[in-house]
Amino acid sequence: MILPGVGHFGHCLSQLASADYLPAIGAHIAAGKPFLGICVGLQALFAGSAEDPDCPGLGLISSTLDRFDDADKSVPHIGWNNALDTSGDASFYGLRQPSKYYYVHSYKHPYTPGELESQGWSVATATYGGETFVGAVAKGNVLATQFHPEKSGVAGLRVIKAFLDGERSTAPTDSAPSDPAASATGLTRRVIACLDVRTNDAGDLVVTKGDQYDVREKTEGRGVRNLGKPVELAQRYYEQGADEVTFLNITSFRDCPLADLPMLEILRRTSETVFVPLTIGGGIRDTVDTDGTKVSALEIATMYFQSGADKVSIGSDAVLAAEEYHRGGGKLYGNTAIEQISKAYGNQAVVVSVDPKRVYVPKLDATRHRTVRTKLPGPNGEEYCWYACTIKGGRETRDMDVVELTQAVEAMGAGEILLNCIDRDGTNSGFDLELIGQVKEAIRIPVIASSGAGQPSHFQEVFVETTTDAALGAGMFHRSEYTVKQVKDFLAANDLVVRQFEGEL
Repeated sequence: MILPGVGHFGHCLSQLASADYLPAIGAHIAAGKPFLGICVGLQALFAGSAEDPDCPGLGLISSTLDRFDDADKSVPHIGWNNALDTSGDASFYGLRQPSKYYYVHSYKHPYTPGELESQGWSVATATYGGETFVGAVAKGNVLATQFHPEKSGVAGLRVIKAFLDGERSTAPTDSAPSDPAASATGLTRRVIACLDVRTNDAGDLVVTKGDQYDVREKTEGRGVRNLGKPVELAQRYYEQGADEVTFLNITSFRDCPLADLPMLEILRRTSETVFVPLTIGGGIRDTVDTDGTKVSALEIATMYFQSGADKVSIGSDAVLAAEEYHRGGGKLYGNTAIEQISKAYGNQAVVVSVDPKRVYVPKLDATRHRTVRTKLPGPNGEEYCWYACTIKGGRETRDMDVVELTQAVEAMGAGEILLNCIDRDGTNSGFDLELIGQVKEAIRIPVIASSGAGQPSHFQEVFVETTTDAALGAGMFHRSEYTVKQVKDFLAANDLVVRQFEGEL
């Protein structure tokens, strides 16, 4: 029996209880049959969780879960971390060091030596921001992992295969990383490959890339720039070591029934061979199907999740929801796409894609918006700027700054920000460090730096000069100017800890 899960502890356990599955799960484990719990499937083994104190767990482990401290680090804990076997008693299946495993969660059980061991459990641990927590447990017929083996590349497939084969092993200890920031957080530096997907003029789905979101060629005919096929490119980047793959649907496919959206098939096919997290963005909002049926954002997100997505990315709708949030004095109504999806699947499943652009002002009091003093003066020598949010692919600017937006969506339940920058898009001039710094200071959820990457040194710069949680590349990978592996090799050569692709089980 395999119990995988993402999202809310209480939602997971209450759904299992309402379906009358809990007795069967308990009977299966009590009978000594093999059981694998993943993420919330591990958390379900505990007596309870601070995420929903009124909802009991299975109670196989008498302890409870609490939330990560977000005073000095981003929460959720998202990324590639260790699973260090503390027992050395060959209780675990397939764990190997220095392999890294993909975690995405806000709640954990803090590790105290001897606590779970006294209950007969073997424990593997990871550390995030100074907090050492339980990364996996094993006892008799039960194996459970806080990380997602199905999204941990070859390292995770090794765990699943060993569990299915009943082969236990002891993992040697890992050496300490030399990267100070990685030592402090426990995470590797996360490099993400992003694919903008749309139909071209012939009706084919292609990966494209633009300059300030203009994806058409500059030559005669102005055809849509075609940089490859989505599934093939995703496979390539996975094999080069990409830590995540993001698909952004930049056309709406309005004439398709929702159940037949082309992106659903792309996710299904990609999931067959790509075993890292997949994010999908575009069109995730309350809508009306071609037959007139009203469909909620949650239902659309569910279709994407069932097709292989791990996260959904929300763009323009998040800006409109944030405007309503501020107009209401910071009131949550519970009906936005972000709130619907995060309540059901957890905030780690919701990414908000932000498309800001610079607005220069001559002095601090020239605008009500949060400004930065810039090292890149404006066209008339302006020393200050603020970042205006946009919608509709950057075509419409709103009277809202990036701090107002990101703080609002964090309050609604977003778990991550994909921080683009229209001014840097397609320029290959590096990330906007001032923008990233302003947003990181304003919120406590993870931030993915995007727009402007043109060479490996840009990734080094953003990881060293900011506290960004991840960095994303697109055109430089699609045009084969650099590979993901070359970026990671460059980072490693400059003492930044990265996860390398493992080619064989």
